[in-house]
Amino acid sequence: MAADRWVRYQRRHQRILTGRFSRERFIQTATAWLRFLGRLQEQQSETPPFADLVQRFDSYLREERGLSSHTIHNRCWHVQAFLCWLSEQGSSIGEMRLEQVDAFFTVRREQGWSRVSMASLAGALRSFLRYAGEQTWCSKRLAAGIEGPRLFSHETLPVGPKWEDVQRLIRSTDTDSPHDNRDRAILLLLAVYGLRRGEVVALTLDDVDWEHDILHISRPKQRGKQDYPLAIEVGGAILRYLEQVRPHIVSRSLFLTIRAPFRPLAPTSLHYLVNRRLRVLNISCRRGGPHSLRHACATRLVAEGLSLKEIGDHLGHRSAYATRTYAKVDRAGLRQVADFALGDLL
Repeated sequence: MAADRWVRYQRRHQRILTGRFSRERFIQTATAWLRFLGRLQEQQSETPPFADLVQRFDSYLREERGLSSHTIHNRCWHVQAFLCWLSEQGSSIGEMRLEQVDAFFTVRREQGWSRVSMASLAGALRSFLRYAGEQTWCSKRLAAGIEGPRLFSHETLPVGPKWEDVQRLIRSTDTDSPHDNRDRAILLLLAVYGLRRGEVVALTLDDVDWEHDILHISRPKQRGKQDYPLAIEVGGAILRYLEQVRPHIVSRSLFLTIRAPFRPLAPTSLHYLVNRRLRVLNISCRRGGPHSLRHACATRLVAEGLSLKEIGDHLGHRSAYATRTYAKVDRAGLRQVADFALGDLL
């Protein structure tokens, strides 16, 4: 296959360490290009019998529960995967038993899903089956029987590279390469502002206010925008990308693919981008994706003495509760607590 030949070529020139993502990107790019040319013969997939159920659940979460688009997408993704698996087993939601839900959980565990992912799956299915029971699609008792793994608040420290490694990562993009120019702007947004990957790919040309040096960030959970002062280095990197790299097309998305067919970057592309650059520089990080740079940003702010409220505001947290975990990385503050002497009070 052409994709396999591409992977061998990339390995021969030492451009990749693993062929999995390179092969997937080749297929995605080739598919998009053939579709653009009108030469792609696509099989018309049949609409699954449960598509209407997922759509009604989506409308319920959006209109009655008022959940964010990210939460709705996450829950519907889990539900669709489960219903697809259920259909492959020759069953339907009306015939479903709790044992089948347990079997699906077993499949996910065997695929290496973490406890956090399993808890997210359990929450999504519980929500869906509660709604399905109210609609008499299935038994109302199914939702109550779903239990996810027990999670402990703040049981692990946030994982991110050291700030010195983050600076080394950004310096590695200081070249004339189109990829490096674009990636430098992205890495600075992730590291300086602690943005989530979805917030970066959602940026548009209108979100950079050059006249007032302000960066507008869409916050899906808050259903609004948050304004940041546009740092000189970040603004310079974005401007260089716009002038030298970004193609002049109709799309208003800020970050686009380097090669045609030009399209906005997907959130998964940012994971590949960050992870690959960390591995090339031998920067060890347990979870080497965009979120690791968000953790590195927060840890740096803690080290500089900012309060948890200020850090939470910078990261766009809805409440101080989400920021409390970073108190565990404040080693100086923890030492003060450990050295505290009650003196004559005892």
